[in-house]
Amino acid sequence: MGTYAAVVLAGGAARRMGGVDKPALPVGGRSMRDRVLAAVGDAAPRVLVGPADGVPDDVRVTREDPPGGGPVAATAAGLALLDPDTTLVALLAADLPLLTRAAIGDLLTHLAAAGRPAPAAPADTPALAAPADSPALAAPADSPALAAPADSPAGLHPEAVDGVCFVDADGRRQSLCGVWRVDALRAGLLRLAAERGGSPAGASMRALLAGLAIHDVPWAGAGPPPWFDCDTDEDVRRAEEWVR
Repeated sequence: MGTYAAVVLAGGAARRMGGVDKPALPVGGRSMRDRVLAAVGDAAPRVLVGPADGVPDDVRVTREDPPGGGPVAATAAGLALLDPDTTLVALLAADLPLLTRAAIGDLLTHLAAAGRPAPAAPADTPALAAPADSPALAAPADSPALAAPADSPAGLHPEAVDGVCFVDADGRRQSLCGVWRVDALRAGLLRLAAERGGSPAGASMRALLAGLAIHDVPWAGAGPPPWFDCDTDEDVRRAEEWVR
C-alpha cells in the first residue's frame, strides 16, 4: 500500500448532541475516536486534532486555530504536524465508529491504482512531435509515465488525481473519509488563506477541495458503510446495532 499518515479531526462542536465531546462517546464499549485511530494503526504519524484525553502515546496532538475554527482550520493544524516527506494522508472525522483498516486499505488501493505505470507503446507506433511553436511538453527525465486505471474518472490523468474518498449510495462525497495527496491539500489551504485574508478558519471542506481532482469510491466491501458518521443520538444507537 505504501506509507501514509493520518489526521483525525475531533474538535467539532456537536451542537446536535448538546455540545458533548462526541468522539469520546462509546460505541460497542470503545470511543469513536479510538476506533478511528485503530483503523489507521499502521499510519505514521497519526495526528489527532482536538481533545486528547487517553490517546496512545504515539499519537501527535494539536488544536485548530482558533479552537472551533472548523474542519479546514483543523486540517491545517493536522498537516502542520506531519513529517516533511509525507506524501499521502488519510483525513478522517473522529466520529466514524464503523471505519476499518480494510476500508482504509480500499482507499489506498484506489489512489495507488491512479498512478500505475503506463504500458509501453507498440513498437510500430510512430513518435509524435510537438509543433515548433508549442511549449515543451516533455516530462522530467525522472518522472514515471502514468496511465489512468480503467475505472478512473473520464478525462483525468492519474498524476492529476489529488485524492480519493468514499461516496454514499446517493453519490454524496464523504470528504472526511478519504486519502489525499498532502501537497494538493496544502495548495488548497494556501489558496483559501489568500482568499480569506490570511486564515482558512471558518471555510468549508467543499471550498478546500474545490478544483482538486477527486476519485469517488463506492463502498463495495462487506459490512456497514465505513463513512457512517454519528451526528445525533439516533446515529450512535444505529452504530451500536451494527457493531454487535
